[in-house]
Amino acid sequence: TERLEDYLDLVREIETTASQLGYPVVLEGYLPPADPRLNLLKVTPDPGVIEVNTHPATSWSELVDATEILYEEAHLSRLGTEKFDLDGRHTGTGGGNHIVLGGPTTQDSPFLRRPDLLKSLIGYWNNHPCLSYLFSGSFVGPTSQAPRIDEGRCDAIYELDVAFKQIPEPTTEKVPAWVVDRIFRNLLVDLTGNTHRAEICIDKLYSPDSSTGRLGLVEFRAFEMPPHARMSLTQQLLLRALIARFWDAPYSQPLVDWGTTLHDRYLLPHFVWSDLREILEETRESGCPIELSWFAPHFEFRFPVIGSISHDNVVLELRQAIEPWYVLGEEPGGGGTTRFVDSSLERIEVKVRGLNSQRFLVTCNHRRLPLQSTGTEGEYVAAVRYRAWQPPNCLHPTIPVHVPLVFEIYDCWSQRRVNGCTYHVSHPAGRNYETFPVNAYEAEARRAARFFASGHTSRSHDEPKMEVINPRFPLTLDLRH
Repeated sequence: TERLEDYLDLVREIETTASQLGYPVVLEGYLPPADPRLNLLKVTPDPGVIEVNTHPATSWSELVDATEILYEEAHLSRLGTEKFDLDGRHTGTGGGNHIVLGGPTTQDSPFLRRPDLLKSLIGYWNNHPCLSYLFSGSFVGPTSQAPRIDEGRCDAIYELDVAFKQIPEPTTEKVPAWVVDRIFRNLLVDLTGNTHRAEICIDKLYSPDSSTGRLGLVEFRAFEMPPHARMSLTQQLLLRALIARFWDAPYSQPLVDWGTTLHDRYLLPHFVWSDLREILEETRESGCPIELSWFAPHFEFRFPVIGSISHDNVVLELRQAIEPWYVLGEEPGGGGTTRFVDSSLERIEVKVRGLNSQRFLVTCNHRRLPLQSTGTEGEYVAAVRYRAWQPPNCLHPTIPVHVPLVFEIYDCWSQRRVNGCTYHVSHPAGRNYETFPVNAYEAEARRAARFFASGHTSRSHDEPKMEVINPRFPLTLDLRH
C-alpha cells in the first residue's frame, strides 16, 4: 500500500476476521507508509540489550513523560539501565541513548530549513570535546560506534572547514535539501566510510538512497543510556538549549584542530568538567539557566573516585579516566574472520591539591608524574596510562601488566616518601569472582577492596629522576614506555 488509509483498512479487515475466527494473528512484512499522523514505538532485540525507539515528542512535557514511562516500564520488565562489572565498577549497559531530532515532516526539519543550524552543532561539538566523552559509553575512539570527526582522517578539520564555507548565512536564499546532504555526507562518517557509525549521523536527513533516508532527521550517537530517567532528560535538555541558542545566534567560531591534545587532555575528568562549565556559562548567557550541579551525577558516574590520601594539606586524588579501545587486525575464527577490541589498557587521572611544586612531587611505580598546573594555585593534574591485564590478543602483547599501581608523595627537602597509596585492578588476594555483583553494596565492597591508602616505601631515597616528557602527550605517563 502507498497510503496510510489503505494500510489501516487492510489491518482493520484482518483484525475483524481474526476476531470472528478466534484465531491469533501476527503481522509481518513491510512497515506502513510513512505518515506524520502515525506514531511508532519500536522494540528490537539487539546483542546484549533491548533497543527501544520511542515516538517523536512535540514538547518538553511529552519528552519527560515518554522518558520516565520508558524507564518505569523497563524496570517493571526486570530490565536494567546500569550494570556492575566483575571488579565492581559501575557502568552503563552499553545500550545507546541516541537522541534524534527533526520536524513533523521532512520539509519542516530545522536542519533543512536552516542548514547553518547543523553547521553550528557540528562546529560546537568539535570545539567542546566534553560533549563527546562525558555522556558516552566505555567504547570510545576512532573505531567506536560514534567516533568524533577529528578521530579519523588527519585532515578532517581542514576538509570540514571547506564544507562550512559552502553553507550560506541564514538570511540568504534557501538551500535545496539535497545540497545539505551532499555537503556533509562524506565527512560525517567513520574510518570505513560508514555514515551510520558517526557521532553526528545524517543518514536519515536527506539521503538519495531511499525514501526512509529522506526524513529530515539528525541523530546524536555519543550518548549511552544513563542509570536514571532524570539523567537522560538532563542530556536532552542541554541539547535542546544548544539548538535554541544556535537558532537565534549561529555559532561561527573557527574550528579547533586538537591533534593529540584531544586524547591527552579531554579523556581526563578535570578537563571534561572544565569544558562543560564553559558550555553552561555560555548557555546561561543566552537565556537558558542550566546549572552545572545538574550534571554532577553524570560526572561521578563517568569518572568515579578511586580513592584519595593527604599529607600536610597536600591531597592526592585518583579518578577513573577514559581510555579508547582500538579494533585489532583480522584473525581467523568461528568459520570466518574476527576482529578483537583491545580493552587491556586503562587510564587514571591523578589530581593533587595544595601542592608546593618546589618541594613535593608525585610518582607512580617510582616514575615521576608529569604534573601540570590547572590554573588554580597549588592544583596539578596528570594521567597514568597502563596495562591492566594481558589478553592473548592486544596491542603490544609482549608488554606485561603494570599493576598494582603505587602512588607516592615525595618530599624533595627531606628526600623521602611521606605518603602513598596502592591501586589494584583485581582483588589483591587473587580472588576470582565467578559472578557479577548482585547489588550496589557488593559492587562498592569490591571497589573498596582494590584501593589501599598505604603501600609506599617511606625510607629515604634519592629523588626520582625527571621523566622525559612526551611532546605529543605532555600530560600522560605511559608506563609501557
